[in-house]
Amino acid sequence: MKQPAQTQYSTQFHFPVQIYYEDTDFSGVVYHPNFLKYFERAREHVIGAETLARLWAQQGLGFAVYRSDMLCHDGIEFAEIVDVRTQFSFESKYRTVWRQEIWRPQGKKPAVTAQIEMVCMNKARQMAPMSAELIAELSRHITG
Repeated sequence: MKQPAQTQYSTQFHFPVQIYYEDTDFSGVVYHPNFLKYFERAREHVIGAETLARLWAQQGLGFAVYRSDMLCHDGIEFAEIVDVRTQFSFESKYRTVWRQEIWRPQGKKPAVTAQIEMVCMNKARQMAPMSAELIAELSRHITG
């Protein structure tokens, strides 16, 4: 019996995030929706703002969150600088899957984990295949 192909993920990217007071609730702990913001910034850092802008301007393509699954394991507090760790894989020519974690300084385990599925869409808000050049550009980060 043929074994299913194992998903190949990219190398791990690191993105530091400073936690500001405005990011927290009354207790000084990060308000949970802000984690999605940090994950978004880290994904943009991986792909590159210039690449995303060029993709939209020249090909009319962008990305939208299709599904998000997030678990908060530990509170993150005001004034910490956390490490957002990101890996991605290609699910199809339309979809990427992003494994992301937020680590506190000297953390022994991630404080927040998420799996976020992104779909490529055109300006008419319809799913569209990623361009061959984008796939090639991102593929250079795939390990295995």
